Amino acid sequence: MDHEYENNKLQKRLRANVGKAISDYNMIEDGDTVMVCLSGGKDSYSMLDILLGLQKSAPISFKIVAINLDQGQPGFPKHILPEYLSSLGIEYKIIEEDTYSTVKRVIEEGKTTCGLCSRLRRGILYRVAKEIGATKIALGHHRDDILETLFLNMFYGGKLKGMPAKLVSDDGNNIVIRPLAYCAEKDLIKYAEVKNFPIIPCNLCGSQPNLQRQVIKEMLNEWSKKYPGRIQTMFRAMQNVVPSHLMDTQQFDFVNIQSTGIANPEGDIAFDRESFAESAVINLV
Repeated sequence: MDHEYENNKLQKRLRANVGKAISDYNMIEDGDTVMVCLSGGKDSYSMLDILLGLQKSAPISFKIVAINLDQGQPGFPKHILPEYLSSLGIEYKIIEEDTYSTVKRVIEEGKTTCGLCSRLRRGILYRVAKEIGATKIALGHHRDDILETLFLNMFYGGKLKGMPAKLVSDDGNNIVIRPLAYCAEKDLIKYAEVKNFPIIPCNLCGSQPNLQRQVIKEMLNEWSKKYPGRIQTMFRAMQNVVPSHLMDTQQFDFVNIQSTGIANPEGDIAFDRESFAESAVINLV
């Protein structure tokens, strides 16, 4: 009984998080055709499952089309996704494009192939979105992916940049959404186990893992164990940005700043030491 209760709580939590993200960022609107990109991993399976559930109860009408890109990796189990999607009785499309051979031809042996592979995959998915008349492209990135990207950009790119919940694609023609933006990866791992999704491993191409991202993931996991609540606080910070208290002259007009004589609670308390609410205190020692 306890096991069933916990599974129901998990499902409700994930549905609530996805529903809130969709609402907060106006991700899906009445009449949308949402192209749900499936890789065969836990995240995209969970995204599709939760969106299908929300579709039934949503006050708006929207269409879902599941898309998988078969990139020609040796050993790719071609039957798994068609069988699974057929069992759901939903509209889907399998795109076969041998990007694997292209990547192997261009990238030197031993080097990571993920960068070129991603660019090729992105271009194909944009084309397919246009072909099927999709108004939104849904990707399965979750809260932990978003935080990892923030720190990757800070540590290795010298840029304060994350992974937004909604954006215009780099070709300018598509709206990309991330419905799992508020979902924790540990919840998605458990959800995939409960639902028994037919997971397809992501190591078929034999490429090296993104070592920089792995370092960041391990750092965040360690923080989460040592300092409960830190991950949630950092994620909230991404939604509570104060440009006037950073140093980007493109985001705030520091050059022409003038005193106003009007008190501003968001202003800098120049001579005071910072203090934080007890719940937000983080031990950095």
